[in-house]
Amino acid sequence: MIDKTSTVQDAIKNNVNAGDNIFIGGFGHLIPFYLSHELIRQKILDLTICRSGADILFDQLIASEIVKKVIFGYVGNPTVGLSHSFSRAYKKKSIEIEEWTNQSIIMRLHAARMGVSFIPSKILQIGDKPSNIGHLKQVTCPYTDHKFSAIPALKPDIALIHAQCADKYGNIQMWGIDGDTVEGALASDKIIVSVEKIISNSKIKEAPEKTVIPSHRVSNIIELPWGAYPSYVSGFYSRDDDHYIEYDTTSRDEDKLSSYLKNWVHDARNIQEYKKLIGSTKIKELEEGLCGVKNED
Repeated sequence: MIDKTSTVQDAIKNNVNAGDNIFIGGFGHLIPFYLSHELIRQKILDLTICRSGADILFDQLIASEIVKKVIFGYVGNPTVGLSHSFSRAYKKKSIEIEEWTNQSIIMRLHAARMGVSFIPSKILQIGDKPSNIGHLKQVTCPYTDHKFSAIPALKPDIALIHAQCADKYGNIQMWGIDGDTVEGALASDKIIVSVEKIISNSKIKEAPEKTVIPSHRVSNIIELPWGAYPSYVSGFYSRDDDHYIEYDTTSRDEDKLSSYLKNWVHDARNIQEYKKLIGSTKIKELEEGLCGVKNED
């Protein structure tokens, strides 16, 4: 088996190109903040970013002017408010948007994962959403003559995801809420994964039910403890609600947001610097308030 460990810099540089369609994992949980910030640091332009329900990470990527198009079901600051950079960019027509529903995005990814061009569905047949999508087609069931929406496959070039553990070969272990993360990863041509901890292959084999992505599908694996902050990682640390609330205020003002991005993205050249920004007091607080059973590996 091949050792797939890498640095975050090399993983992004060697796999991501300008104009790529990138699936970004995490559903409130396991959001790959530090890994995805490398797209900003390397200023990889004209990207399409996609997922069902998007967090403030999408807002940061859009604010950094590297995004050309957003394919989504929801974009916002969960439990807090709106995505202000997304709203500004859309009003200025500096980004394209393709709005679906959370469920239909997951179905699109599932179609790509299965290697089919579409999935028939009863959703998106009434209301204003079908007409807004425009290119959505209908099919007739050859068995019943019933009409169905033909939900087209969505096949990203790259998936960026965060997980709890992996071995050096890229067997990815994940537990807790995953949303469309596994579907999106397995729908993509390449998968880059950051993890809280790289563990031995023998440890992986002790809990095979936790392995959700096999090594042969993974391009690179990077150990980035606290790489999902300010979101949470079940078994490791809880969500920093204060950070999300403060970000809502910060992101309303473009100058303040620029300072935020300089501090949290551009100047955080390694994960140790990122953890310094979080601070030892906050780290202890979030570890003590962690969601799920504490990881002991």
